[in-house]
Amino acid sequence: MKKVIFVAIFLIGSLLLVACGGLFTGDQDIPSENLAGGMGPGSGMGGRHHAQVPDEFSDLSNPIPADDDSLARGGEIYALHCATCHGDGGMGDGPGGASLDPSPAPIAHSGQMLSDAHLFWRITEGGIPFETAMIPFRDILDETARWDVINYVRALGSGQVAPRDNMGGAAFDPVAEAEQQAEMLATAVEQRVITQDEADTFVVVHDLVSTLRDKINSPGRGMDEMMDELLDTLQTEDAITQDQADIFLDVHDRLIDAGLMQ
Repeated sequence: MKKVIFVAIFLIGSLLLVACGGLFTGDQDIPSENLAGGMGPGSGMGGRHHAQVPDEFSDLSNPIPADDDSLARGGEIYALHCATCHGDGGMGDGPGGASLDPSPAPIAHSGQMLSDAHLFWRITEGGIPFETAMIPFRDILDETARWDVINYVRALGSGQVAPRDNMGGAAFDPVAEAEQQAEMLATAVEQRVITQDEADTFVVVHDLVSTLRDKINSPGRGMDEMMDELLDTLQTEDAITQDQADIFLDVHDRLIDAGLMQ
């Protein structure tokens, strides 16, 4: 792999094009609003995660246990088809995604908030619903392979497996995420996007949501519906109040509108 020869360079370049840019060619007219990297629902990163799962996929849940065999298969599939764009650690920082707009999703992190149905739909149909560069895998991976890679992505995000050392890219790091969140909120307070009290409430609710989300997998749910379920559960358990839930969602939207959160 480390030999610098023309054939290897050509093959790597071809792989990046197939894995990350195979959906579109230079002759296609891609609406600019879909590739602008927008962060609100319906565009860019936000649109990818807030979309409603189609009926064809909405009742699906992963039938494959996330055992060692599945994770091994999923790791091989991920290394071959996904790491070039999403990075070895699933944080959207693979070499093939560097020039893409919108950039590849940090699936090791965002995938924890998405249902099995949503992830299976996205892998199956690729970027077609959003006109991004991700190719559809319906005819490339059979259903078991798609479920295996979902198990692997979830394991990357939870830290159950360590990233392989193939394409490069960071691993999901909860400590680094917390530091980035603190920096983001400090910037938002400094720019008067939110108040310090709102930032403090956001952190409290965010931590509770993060703890609860691993216990809930609702077939057919998109990110918005799953978030509603998590917040409702926390209120039912008297962990948060309605006001705290409202502040959390309002701060979330304002951070997105200000370009501080994807």
